[in-house]
Amino acid sequence: MKRALFISLTAALILTACGAGRAPAPSLPAFDKVEQPAAAPAMPEMQAPVESLAPAPANDITVNTSGAGTSDAAAVQRLVIQNADLSIVVADPAAKMKSIEQMAENMKGYVVSSNMYQTYVTQNVKVPEGQITIRVPVERLDEALETIKSDTIEVQSENRSGQDVTKDYVDLQSRLKNLEATEAQLTKIMEDAYKTEDVLNVFNQLTSIREQIEVVKGQIKYYEESAALSAINVRVIAEESVQPLEVGGWKITGTARNAFQALIDFAQGFVRFLIWLIILIIPAGLVILGLLWLLWRVFRYAWRRLFRRKARG
Repeated sequence: MKRALFISLTAALILTACGAGRAPAPSLPAFDKVEQPAAAPAMPEMQAPVESLAPAPANDITVNTSGAGTSDAAAVQRLVIQNADLSIVVADPAAKMKSIEQMAENMKGYVVSSNMYQTYVTQNVKVPEGQITIRVPVERLDEALETIKSDTIEVQSENRSGQDVTKDYVDLQSRLKNLEATEAQLTKIMEDAYKTEDVLNVFNQLTSIREQIEVVKGQIKYYEESAALSAINVRVIAEESVQPLEVGGWKITGTARNAFQALIDFAQGFVRFLIWLIILIIPAGLVILGLLWLLWRVFRYAWRRLFRRKARG
């Protein structure tokens, strides 16, 4: 009985002690709530400047890079030199060449070269043939080619080519810029120089730089003019040159005609060679050989007499 009473009193004391320990617990949440609002505002105030400053440099770099790329792409333009070659057959080569010259002048172009000559066809018949080179604005190249091909009997060949010189043109511009900057620096150095030796040295360098500048400017001008004005080279053939050959009532045209004409030309050339060989080359060769033989005999006779005199002496 006493033992049970002792256990009950002990349990009551333990419960009382636990209740006393839990009494201040409600004050702990209140303490946390008081400190947290004071610390919480400090964090946004420290982080806000960092977040606002960090993106700024990245945006500046992006804008500058994209702007530079756009300006470079706009500054560099393709520079292509376009040329054309034609071979046409007409009834009157002289009249066609005059019309081509007039066309070039009307298109604000000019004639580079023009040549009329005579060629031989079957039975040594002379026919006119011409070669003309003109330059016209590149934007009117197609129009010029169509005009040249109009009123022709045949267009034997047509070739159009283009050469991209953008890289060389840009390199020349960069080189010119560097040379002009060097010229400006040397000019300033020359103005500040006092010694005659220094002045002469800088003057020689300036002369060399200016010569290079003129050469580069000439190359740039050539590329610009060649790209702005296309060259058209035209071979004007007479109609008689392409007329079919008639052998025993058989008309030969096309490649067979050209081969047969070449055979005739070879035969004619070979006959001419034989005539020159028989009439001129062989007789002239015999005369020359006779003179050489006669000179050899005279030289041999003189040499023997001279040798005999020395032997007697």
